[in-house]
Amino acid sequence: MRNPASTTSAGRRATRRAMRALAPGLALALGAAAVPAEAASAVPPECVALRPGGPVQVTPDCVDPLYAHPVIDKQQDLTSPVAHRRVSGHFEGTGVKFTFYLPPAAQWKGRYFQYTYPLSDESALDRTIAFGAASGGYTVQVSGTVGYRHAAAAAKFSEQVAADYYRSGSRRIHGYLYGPSGGSFQTIGAMENTSGVWDGAVPIVVGVPTSIPVNFFVRAQARMVLRDVAGKIADAVRPGGSGDPYAGLTTAQAAMLREATSLGVPLKAWQDPDYVLGLNAPDGLLGFGAVVRQMDPSYATDFWTKPGYLGTEQSELGDIVRAALIDAKPTIAQVETDEDGRPTSLTLSGLPALTSTLGLDFAALATDGTTRVGDLAGTLDAATGVFTVGSGNSAEVLSALKAGARVHADNRWFTALPSYYRHQVPPPEEGYTAFDVLRDADGTPLYPQRALRIGPRIASSTSGGGTYTGKVNGKVVVVDNLVDSDAYPWHADWYAQRVRSALGAEEFANRFRLYYNDNADHLEGPVTGSKASRIVSYDPIVEQALRDVAAWAERGVAPPSSTRYDVTDGQVTVPTRAAQRRGIQPVVDLKVRGGDEAHVSTRDQVTFAALAQAPPGAGRIVSASWDFTGAGTYTPARLGTPASTAFVNTTHRFTKPGTYYVTLKASSSRHGAVGPYAQVENLNRVRVVVHP
Repeated sequence: MRNPASTTSAGRRATRRAMRALAPGLALALGAAAVPAEAASAVPPECVALRPGGPVQVTPDCVDPLYAHPVIDKQQDLTSPVAHRRVSGHFEGTGVKFTFYLPPAAQWKGRYFQYTYPLSDESALDRTIAFGAASGGYTVQVSGTVGYRHAAAAAKFSEQVAADYYRSGSRRIHGYLYGPSGGSFQTIGAMENTSGVWDGAVPIVVGVPTSIPVNFFVRAQARMVLRDVAGKIADAVRPGGSGDPYAGLTTAQAAMLREATSLGVPLKAWQDPDYVLGLNAPDGLLGFGAVVRQMDPSYATDFWTKPGYLGTEQSELGDIVRAALIDAKPTIAQVETDEDGRPTSLTLSGLPALTSTLGLDFAALATDGTTRVGDLAGTLDAATGVFTVGSGNSAEVLSALKAGARVHADNRWFTALPSYYRHQVPPPEEGYTAFDVLRDADGTPLYPQRALRIGPRIASSTSGGGTYTGKVNGKVVVVDNLVDSDAYPWHADWYAQRVRSALGAEEFANRFRLYYNDNADHLEGPVTGSKASRIVSYDPIVEQALRDVAAWAERGVAPPSSTRYDVTDGQVTVPTRAAQRRGIQPVVDLKVRGGDEAHVSTRDQVTFAALAQAPPGAGRIVSASWDFTGAGTYTPARLGTPASTAFVNTTHRFTKPGTYYVTLKASSSRHGAVGPYAQVENLNRVRVVVHP
């Protein structure tokens, strides 16, 4: 619950006096009156943790010692992307910077919106600034670091700056925090460990304490097993496909697909198998492999030597893993050196045939050919067998690089890491039912468990010590996406259950919403290219959620109902009709000749018919557009007066044979008006096979 004393006008005024004491140059910099002496004498309490080692609790009346001294560096009056005052600065003694974007007083309605993400900088996007101004708010942006304390300090200081800039006196200022992915960790950590700083929040594509390393590692394991059949799986789940992604798979392939989907990889996400399998990423592990190696250094040895790991498992899947192992000791045939005699490159003989050097580790060996001298940094050209010596090698390693000596080249870690998720199973009492696929009937893990669970530690660090208690302060609207293979859709349900348990059913209904969105994935920003033929941007959905949470917190206007959904074996499904699905995203039902697939000729006029519906209370359909080629290029469709239901029909002739995925995209607006913001999108596709 919010601390009432922290949100009174008197409490806010006391906080502003405290902030003036911490930044005595602020008032003069903004052209306001000097700070009274009695205000400067106020000594605010320090923000502290409730228990040793616990997360710091932040209120409007306390000062965080890490961010006690905000400094304004620069102010500008700008006209782009909209008219605003740009106030930038930093917190003394830290690397954290902040920027406030204040629209003219006539536009400001006493609120602000604040984006957070661990790797963001202090410069907000043009759309973010313009959306804030169009929604009656100023924008707060802080450079990234882990946790929420820097964001809270910037939020509180922004209120002081805004009060002086707008000369609003004791007027209540309302704040709303939001962030995707890693920013969802921060947003949840903030709403559970601050009181009265923000009135509401929108966590987006929610991560949970099992997300890392599990989510990326299981996909890397799937890449090893399913890469050659990924196209077959994709075709089955695409519109007009068989609907059976397991058809034609071997026993090991089917088991791997079932394990991945049960843990949460959305089946629908397989329409883009390259992304699911991380084929465009260097290792598919997003760098977390190095974290595991540091925190659990004995894992690879255990993987290859102990029972219960795929490295020793006598199974088809174990055979696939062992077949991927590279463990070689090539001989140094030739050494090239620089003018100081330091080795710069090695020509190696006796290397196995390599299609890729990804994941190879190298070590220099002593003259006996077995004793390890030390790690060898560098890169190998598999085609020529030339190893370029990198920087950072020790003198002992460099001295060992002589013609006739050997190096050790292996991918033991790289091959072992993907299945690390099998050995990170949370206990059943934590509510992670998706992990039942890795447990037996009584809840015991099927495989040996590592002594350290890495996920909760990473989550705690990112969230600022948050433990996902569900005890949120303020209003919370979660936005989550059903085609997200990075932050699995069931995560949002898991957290919703934590909140319900912590608050009780009545308060849960009064303070929490969960909106699932179909045909949206993990990546924020505009969707372009062919991807736009099957994925919509979730930015407009977030914008509507921010406006909803503001109306809820400030005026008691309850948002539309949460999305109705089911969770079965790690997969989240929603009703096909908008009236049953609820939420705020429109639903599009598209048919070609009455179905989801049609075979036609180049001479045919093909008929398409669609029904677009907005959920109850979510607005009206205001636009629709067609993509007939699958290139993500849309042509506006004819649409009548905005209404909660829209029928869209057309015909099209395909002039060239081939397989086409035709898309209809529709947008809804809460008040039925077309505009640049909060135009919530959805789409549907059908398959058309065109014969000569």
